Amino acid sequence: MNMSTSRIARAVASKDLRIELRSRVVTNQVLPFSGLVMIMFAFALDNDDVLQRVAGGLVWLATLFSLFILVQRTFAVETYDGALDSLRVAGVNPQGIFIGKAIALFVQLIVLESMLFIAAIVLYRVNVNGSGLVLLVTCVLCATAGLAFVGTLYGGLTAGARGRETLLPLLLLPVVAPVLICATRATESAFRSGGLTVGEGWPWVAVLAVFAAVFGLGGLLSFSSLIEE
Repeated sequence: MNMSTSRIARAVASKDLRIELRSRVVTNQVLPFSGLVMIMFAFALDNDDVLQRVAGGLVWLATLFSLFILVQRTFAVETYDGALDSLRVAGVNPQGIFIGKAIALFVQLIVLESMLFIAAIVLYRVNVNGSGLVLLVTCVLCATAGLAFVGTLYGGLTAGARGRETLLPLLLLPVVAPVLICATRATESAFRSGGLTVGEGWPWVAVLAVFAAVFGLGGLLSFSSLIEE
C-alpha cells in the first residue's frame, strides 16, 4: 500500500468515525437494538443450559443484524450528499476509500461486539478461561475483519441501487453465512460449550482468517469498478 493510499484510508476512516461520534447511531440505535435482541433471546429460551450452549451463536446473530444497519448507514451518508461521486470524480484512489471505510466499520463492530459479549456473560452466565480468552479475541478480530471487508464491498455494490435497504441483506446474508458458522463454532469452543475444548476452535479461526484475506484482497481489486457503476 503506497503512501497516498495510506493517507486516503486514514482520512476516510477518520471522517466516518467522526460522523459516527457526532450522530451516535451506534450508541443510540445499534447498541440498544442489539441489546434488545440478546434480552429477547434470553426470555424466549429461558433455560440457563440452553442459553450457555447457544450464547456464541446469539452474539454473532445480533452482530450480523447490526451489520446491515451499519453498512446501510455508512453508505447512505455518502450517497445522499454525493460524496462518493465527488471522490470518484476527483480521482481519489478507490483502494484508499475501501480500506478507510472497512477500518471505520471494523472499529464500530468491535465496540458493538465487546458490549454483546459482556451482555452474554451477564445474561447467559458463560465462562471463559485464559486460553479461551485468547481464542475468543483472535476469533473476534478475524471475524470482524471479514465482516468489515464484505460489508464495505457489498455496501459499495448497492450504494446507488434502488431498494438498497432490502437488496443489501439479500446479497450480504448468504456471503457472511460462513463467518456466522465459523465464528459461532470458535466462540463455543472458547466458552467450552457442550464439552468442546479450546483447541477445537482454532481450525475455525483459520477459516475466518482465510475468509478475511480473500475478501480483503477482492475488495482492493474490485472496489474501483463497483463504485463507478
